[in-house]
Amino acid sequence: MNSDSTQLHEILGYVFKDANLLSTALRHSSTTTNRTQSNERLEFLGDRVLGLTMAETLYLRFDDEDEGHLARRYAGLTSRVALARVADLIDLRQFIHIQTVDLETEKRSYSSITADTLEAIFGAMYLDGGLEPAQAFIAKHWENLISQDLSAPKDAKTALQEWAQARSLGLPIYSIASRDGPDHAPTFTMEVTVQDQAPQSASGTSRRSAEQSAAQKLLTTLENT
Repeated sequence: MNSDSTQLHEILGYVFKDANLLSTALRHSSTTTNRTQSNERLEFLGDRVLGLTMAETLYLRFDDEDEGHLARRYAGLTSRVALARVADLIDLRQFIHIQTVDLETEKRSYSSITADTLEAIFGAMYLDGGLEPAQAFIAKHWENLISQDLSAPKDAKTALQEWAQARSLGLPIYSIASRDGPDHAPTFTMEVTVQDQAPQSASGTSRRSAEQSAAQKLLTTLENT
């Protein structure tokens, strides 16, 4: 076991029996041409581990709240914002296996990458030791967030849609301006248009992230006019 693995095991409060699971959880898709060998499948599983753990936690702790209040808490506590905050607290970024070029050119994606990796670790924990290891980590590191009553953030696309609808301008329209790069690591450039406004475009490693960035650029333009 190398020193990095030992340090991460100490941070997680759990020692993996199958070291390959942890290694896969830390493997960003930029390091392989086969996405099934990256951490994306574990991220899919870990999202459900976090979701179930948080749903149970909120159900038991806030027994006087109705479904709507619990859902609002849940949305915030399982959001990318919450995941990225915890990932930053444990300095997870230093352990992620990712191409150097990505770290240099995708600085705005750091939060998303660390959040996704943390979910992948939850998935790996579940496969290696059941729910208990992940539940213990989540209970410890989400306590402050639960106490702060972290609410769900409003993403840029939602904010732009609400702005447009409030002015009877219809829904924003998103279109692909270009798609570059290899199949295993594409870069999308998306353009967003709103009636009577100049279009804005932005790039990202997925259509969704590019759309969010384009929406944010248009919102920023609107705020400055």
